[in-house]
Amino acid sequence: MRETAQLKEVKKCSATYILAVNDTMNVINGKWKLPIMGALLFGKRRFKELEREIPKISPRMLSKELRDLEANGIVSRTVHNGMPVIVEYELTESGHSFKKVLDVMVEWGLQHRKRTIGDSALRNVV
Repeated sequence: MRETAQLKEVKKCSATYILAVNDTMNVINGKWKLPIMGALLFGKRRFKELEREIPKISPRMLSKELRDLEANGIVSRTVHNGMPVIVEYELTESGHSFKKVLDVMVEWGLQHRKRTIGDSALRNVV
């Protein structure tokens, strides 16, 4: 991965580096934000679709996390008036830019699962 000039500059100062990490963590903190973002990488989703795709998330928690992600400019919410009213959620440009991070996390997670549990664990996933 090629480093940008800005990243090279930030890496010269640990305080700036840590501030940037903290900013990222403040946006994605919690158990559910990354799974929500991961689901939305595959396109627009309605609330119930997200609820079905993310095991064990309660409607209340999904609603809260979607509001937080929307407030941070990661997710956009579109209301289509009609009968019934349809609400769709999708990643913003900023949300889509996080895909690289999610991809690296998925790669690491698959490798870690393989190292700790073994090859048989991957067959159950894919």
